[in-house]
Amino acid sequence: MRAISRRGMLGLGAGAAAALSVAGCSSSDSPESGSGKVGTKPGKTPQAKPIGDGSTVYTGKQPKQPPKPERLTPGQKPPQFVVFSWDGAAEVGNGLFPRFRKLARDHNASMTFFLSGLYLLPESKRRLYRPPNNPVGASDIELLDDDHIKLTLKNLRAAWLEGHEIGTHFNGHFCGTGSGSVAHWTPAQWDSEIQQAMDFVTKWRTNTGFTDIDPLPFDYSKELVGARTPCLLGQENLLPTARKRGWRYDASSPGGLQVWPTKKHGIWDFPLQSIPFGSLPAGVLSMDYNLMYNQSQNSTKGPPANYPRWRKQATDAYIAGFQRAYETNRAPLFIGNHFEQWNGGIYMDAVEEAIKHIADEKHKDVRMVSFRQLCDWLDAQDPQVLAHLRQLGVGQKLTGRG
Repeated sequence: MRAISRRGMLGLGAGAAAALSVAGCSSSDSPESGSGKVGTKPGKTPQAKPIGDGSTVYTGKQPKQPPKPERLTPGQKPPQFVVFSWDGAAEVGNGLFPRFRKLARDHNASMTFFLSGLYLLPESKRRLYRPPNNPVGASDIELLDDDHIKLTLKNLRAAWLEGHEIGTHFNGHFCGTGSGSVAHWTPAQWDSEIQQAMDFVTKWRTNTGFTDIDPLPFDYSKELVGARTPCLLGQENLLPTARKRGWRYDASSPGGLQVWPTKKHGIWDFPLQSIPFGSLPAGVLSMDYNLMYNQSQNSTKGPPANYPRWRKQATDAYIAGFQRAYETNRAPLFIGNHFEQWNGGIYMDAVEEAIKHIADEKHKDVRMVSFRQLCDWLDAQDPQVLAHLRQLGVGQKLTGRG
């Protein structure tokens, strides 16, 4: 394994190898703050109940959610679900967070944003963070300045009001092989990390002193039902804690196949998946970081002359993964991303082109959803029907009607 970034992470290649999910940053010059009636019937005043210091407010049921899931009948073809998720979910002025919020609106998509809690903690308060097996205030990702914290809060608020899910990417993003790595944390240490992430989200008003930013319009203790760990490490010890906290899923598996998901420890396991990629027999994990690593190895800024070819290669990989599932077993497709401009931003362009391709009207019964929305659908299904779908291998076609 080779070192690949200043964040001290290790890069792995394709297939079932562990993908390395770095904490992403995001952006916007003039993000929408999100407004309007929330969780109410027309003509009614929304019920807003401040929680704690007012950093978050309960505003009722989240708007713009899909209708109640219906059960498949035996032999009925399932929808093609696609989940686009974002690790880190900060907004640092490069326009990426609002860019993909707009793209989601344009194409009737919901997404999952895995927020790193430290992105709502100012540098002056960094010693409030006590990371397991690491010095007080330590972090392998940089904290945001005040302006970018404000942009992040505005985009998170707007994203939730637009129907997206806010999960967690935890805090300090400790990877590598040392004792401080999340790979070695105990269930109790994961519990501490989760509680601190929740505190940074629910106490940002106290920690920042901001009075000119609207509160986040949700109760995070209820909103938070899933996560992705840094570098896809540490899931085994995270899951018992996640189950005790009532979480519904985890997206931290270090690689999977395009087959129907199962549960671990009673929690839905949503791994990144191996998708077709160039001439690699095993393909590549369905995350922008892994595409980048296979193209430019230890550099986030490869030769610009390669960007057009790499952009097409990345786009083709996402589309091939979608088409393979859509035309065969209809297994949900999971794609992970970061708000980053690696190799000139070609992976952001590839994601955009993939979304447009997936949303094309020729693709019937395709649903771009959040992980939580997928949980809702899976939990509503007949277990025997799901068991039948799980018997289908990669590229194995469905039988029956639909």
